[in-house]
Amino acid sequence: MLLFRWAMLLLLMGAAVCFAFYAGTGQSRYRRWGLLTLKWTIIAALLFFAVLIVSRIA
Repeated sequence: MLLFRWAMLLLLMGAAVCFAFYAGTGQSRYRRWGLLTLKWTIIAALLFFAVLIVSRIA
């Protein structure tokens, strides 16, 4: 559980840094990296909540 929380936090912070770099530089590669990181953050969050639901059922 703690591993999922840290992974989500680090991914979310990484996406925020990428978007900040995009806002500062205007280079589209940072926006692309930010969106990719945000996608993986959402996937990690869904996995985290799936584990919570399965642990409640079992």
